[in-house]
Amino acid sequence: MTESDHASCVRPLRFAGAHPSFAGHFPGRPIVAGVLLLEAAAEALRAWRGLAVRQVVDAKFVAPLLPDEDAELELVASGDSRFRFTVRRGGDTLLRGTLEAA
Repeated sequence: MTESDHASCVRPLRFAGAHPSFAGHFPGRPIVAGVLLLEAAAEALRAWRGLAVRQVVDAKFVAPLLPDEDAELELVASGDSRFRFTVRRGGDTLLRGTLEAA
């Protein structure tokens, strides 16, 4: 059974404090930009299933991810071309939403 046969996928997630986006997002109190988290979900879907994202159906940002924090990204198949994603830090949900594959 290959990884793409599984109904879900979990990947570690971490953005180094030296990432260039932190200089402007936000100076003195940096957080990981939402677009970086969505791109991580799209990259994970591509690596897991070989699929590109057609659209982000929904996304709910619940709490920020800070530089150098460890988190995990989980993707779960939920229909023909839809995938639920969740970003967690420990037991805390930071982001959840749905991707639609092309």
